[in-house]
Amino acid sequence: MTAPAHHPAHPAHPVALSAEGPLPTDHLRFHRRHAHLAPTFGTDRFALRAEAFARFFGTPLFLGAQTLIVATWIFINVLGIAKFDLYPFILLNLAFSLQAAYAAPLILLAQTRQAARDKSHAEADAQHREALAIANEQRQSIAAQSAAQVLELLQQNTLLTEQTRELTARIEALTVEIHQRFVAPPVKP
Repeated sequence: MTAPAHHPAHPAHPVALSAEGPLPTDHLRFHRRHAHLAPTFGTDRFALRAEAFARFFGTPLFLGAQTLIVATWIFINVLGIAKFDLYPFILLNLAFSLQAAYAAPLILLAQTRQAARDKSHAEADAQHREALAIANEQRQSIAAQSAAQVLELLQQNTLLTEQTRELTARIEALTVEIHQRFVAPPVKP
C-alpha cells in the first residue's frame, strides 16, 4: 500500500512512503525543467567543442601560448629568418581579426546562455526555499497544536488529581465516621 506524502499542490512534502519505507527525495525537482540549459551551446559534437573553445580563451595557457606565438612571429620576421610577414605585420593583424571574429560571438553566446542558466537556477532555488518555508510553517503549526494539546492534558490531569485528592479525603473522613459508629463502644449516659 503506497501513501504518497508528496502531492503536486503541496511541494513542501517531498517524501513519498511505500510499504518498504520512505522513497528517496528528488532534491533537484525544481531544477529538472531547466535541464535543457545545462550545456551552453547544446549537446551535439559541435556545441561541445564550441563551448570548450570558448572556455579555453580565458585560460592562462591560451594567453601564454598566444604571447609566445606572437613573439616568435615577430622575432622570425624582424631578424629575417623568414620573410612571410614584414614589419607592419599585416598577416598577423589579419590572424588577430579572424580570431576576434570567431571568439567574440562564442564568448557572447556563452555569457548569454550562462546568464539564462543562472536565472533559471535562481528561480528554482527560490521555489525550493519557498517550499522549505511552507514546510517549516506547517511543522511549527503542528508543534504549536501539539503543545496546546499537551497543556490541555496537563490541566485535565491536574484537575483529576485534585478531584482524586478531595475524594480520598472524603472517603477517609467517611471511613473514620463509619468506624466510630460501628466499632467504637457505645457511650453510657
